[in-house]
Amino acid sequence: MDRPQRKAGHKGRWITLMCLAVILLGVALQRDILVLSRWIPAHHLPWTPLQLGDPPGMLTGWKLSRLDDDPAACRAFVEREAPQRVTFLPDRPSDSGCGLINSVRMHAVPGDTDKGQGVRFNQSFIASCPLAVSWLRFERHGLQTAAQEVMGSRVTQVTHLGSYACRNIYGRENARRSEHATADALDVSGFTLADGRQVRLPRDWTAPEDEDAPGRFLRAVQDAACESFGTVLGPDYNAAHRDHFHLGTRGWRFCR
Repeated sequence: MDRPQRKAGHKGRWITLMCLAVILLGVALQRDILVLSRWIPAHHLPWTPLQLGDPPGMLTGWKLSRLDDDPAACRAFVEREAPQRVTFLPDRPSDSGCGLINSVRMHAVPGDTDKGQGVRFNQSFIASCPLAVSWLRFERHGLQTAAQEVMGSRVTQVTHLGSYACRNIYGRENARRSEHATADALDVSGFTLADGRQVRLPRDWTAPEDEDAPGRFLRAVQDAACESFGTVLGPDYNAAHRDHFHLGTRGWRFCR
């Protein structure tokens, strides 16, 4: 065998060995994944789909952010977890930066199959699919938990100021488009409890050191919202938010 043939033979063996190494690595990784899946709760694993019942954790924000780039996964979540609470809307592209893509209309009244778990709204609203998912998780794991712990009663209705508006931030001509321009944010101004009490912004917003229950509830709501939304702005942020919580999907736990 001449030298070129020997070199070709060595190269072929190296390629074969590399292929075998890749195959063995894949088998090892698959084995490790199976082991991890057996011993670690699914919601702690990055490759498992987000579920409504998953408690908030280190990967929650990351999994929620992935839904922005995976419309099919976002839609599958809503169809699986709360189909009775939304109506899917046709896409409405726009060159103005105000298009609606993969969006839904959240119903003002939960469907009959919701078994009393969902809140009512003062009116229905348009939401991007990621906003709808973030709201559903916040409602389950944040809002109702805060209401029970601080107020001793469930929230039955949420009052909001709207979600979709084709405008720039603060309505400024030279500013970037607001999250509201693509229905990626909801402005919430108050809550009605099952016992009839009402908690409103800004009326019930108090200083952190105050022991007033409605004020403590509102601060607990804001803190809990940071687990499910990328941007949460409240009365302490600036005058423009003195009367509502801005709950948006963009950003990464920007909570003020």
